[in-house]
Amino acid sequence: MSANKDLRFGFFPGGKMKCLTLSYDDSHDYNLRLVEIFNKYNIRATFHLNSGGFDKEGNLKSAEIAEVFAGHEISAHSYNHPYLERLPMMSALNQILDDRKGLEALAGYPVRGMSYPFGTYDQRVVEMLKTAGIEYSRTTIATNNFTLPDNFLTWHPTCHHTHNCFEVLDKFRDYNRPFGLFYMWGHAFEFERNLPNNNWEMIEDFCKKAADWPDVWYATNIEIIDYINAVRSIKLSADCSIIHNPSATEVWFSIDNNNTSIKPGETLKF
Repeated sequence: MSANKDLRFGFFPGGKMKCLTLSYDDSHDYNLRLVEIFNKYNIRATFHLNSGGFDKEGNLKSAEIAEVFAGHEISAHSYNHPYLERLPMMSALNQILDDRKGLEALAGYPVRGMSYPFGTYDQRVVEMLKTAGIEYSRTTIATNNFTLPDNFLTWHPTCHHTHNCFEVLDKFRDYNRPFGLFYMWGHAFEFERNLPNNNWEMIEDFCKKAADWPDVWYATNIEIIDYINAVRSIKLSADCSIIHNPSATEVWFSIDNNNTSIKPGETLKF
């Protein structure tokens, strides 16, 4: 590649520099209404579920899981929501594996992510997740920024939906750095219980405001993981004149300020 060629990575699918993802915890049946709102505005989300709570009063029915969450991601949240760091590691491991097994039997695909019950963990739990086949886990620590995490096993979100999310979304609109990520989390029951009763208008207004931005990729948590892993797997020659994509995912980049992509298995020369 000649010295004046400007090669840059930092783009999501479609050459977009920004991504929006949402994640919601627990197996309450309030998720049914929340999914309807997300679907109405084509917002993609990840739902971290406790499979041990299915079919109980006020909770989701196991028979409806696959259909309800089609187009979104079903992710783990432990089998019955304990403080994982307070358990013997074998018990904590079984909490994750049992939840994965229960969810995978319903979803029909491998469950590879989760969120920490109560948002709590320690380093033993983080290390244990690797053994359990978990590739990311969301915390409850708000960053109020739009950067990718240093470690996806301690993935800190941008904000909770009650924490100035509209103001943060306004800042995100003007954000123009590579790999800008807005990550909001919460619980569906909070729209019914913790906020003024039946304040579902708040999340609908948020989705209406956040929807259909031309420079935003709307993704689930695991889609972001897969894409970032694909970007990180890109192979370059020493002079950056040859690019090879060994992954199964199309990767976007720019050359001389022109967005383009490299397909799975493809090698490009400049």
